[in-house]
Amino acid sequence: MSAPHRIPWPTLRRSLVAILRGIAPGEAEPVIAALIEEGFEAIEIPLNSPDPFRSIAAAAKLAPEGVLIGAGTVLDIEEVDRLNDVGGRLMVSPNVDPTIIARAGSHGMVTMPGVLTPTEALLAVKAGASGLKFFPANLIGPAGIQAISVVLPPGTVIGAVGGVSDKDFAAYAGAGIRTFGLGSSLYRPGLAATEVRARARATIAAYDSVFGEQAGIPRTVG
Repeated sequence: MSAPHRIPWPTLRRSLVAILRGIAPGEAEPVIAALIEEGFEAIEIPLNSPDPFRSIAAAAKLAPEGVLIGAGTVLDIEEVDRLNDVGGRLMVSPNVDPTIIARAGSHGMVTMPGVLTPTEALLAVKAGASGLKFFPANLIGPAGIQAISVVLPPGTVIGAVGGVSDKDFAAYAGAGIRTFGLGSSLYRPGLAATEVRARARATIAAYDSVFGEQAGIPRTVG
C-alpha cells in the first residue's frame, strides 16, 4: 500500500488557529474580519455551531489568499466533502480517523486530528496528518507533550489545544511548542466583534513577545 499523501502544515506568520465554537452566521463575518485584520491566518468553525457550513462559506469568501478557513469537530466523510464544497481548506477533528484524514487530504486540505497518546499521535502521522492537535493540552501540559514528541518522526508539527490561552505561550515555548488552537480566550457566543478584536490583538502581542522574530515557524520535532 502506498503512503498517504500529506498536505504540509502551512508556514504562517504566527502559528495560531482561532476556534469559533458556537458562532452563528449572523455574527461570523464581523468576528472573522476582526481576527484576520489583527493577524490570524487560520480560523476553525466547529461543526457543532449553529448552521456551521453557512458561516464557513461566508468566511471562505471573506478571507484573503493564504488565510485558512475550515471546520472543527469533523466526524464523517460527508462532512469533509461538504466542507470542501463551501471552500474550507482546514479540517480539524477530535479523533484520529485515517479515512477522514485521507479524504480531506484528497481535497488538498490541511488536516489536524486530535491526539493525546503516543499511539494516537503515531497513527495520525501514519495516516498523513498535516499536524497534530494535542487535546486537551492542559491535561498533560507542556512536559507531557514534549515527552511524547520524542517518539514522533522528525518534522511532525505539534499544536497545543484545549485549556490554552495567551497566558500559556511562554510555558509551552519552553517545551519547544509554538502552534496553538485558541477557543474561549478569544471568542465565546455573544461576544461583540469589538471585544474579539481586542482579545485577538492582545493574543498576537503575547505571541510576538514570546516568539519574537521566529514567529511563523511551526513547532516541529527533530
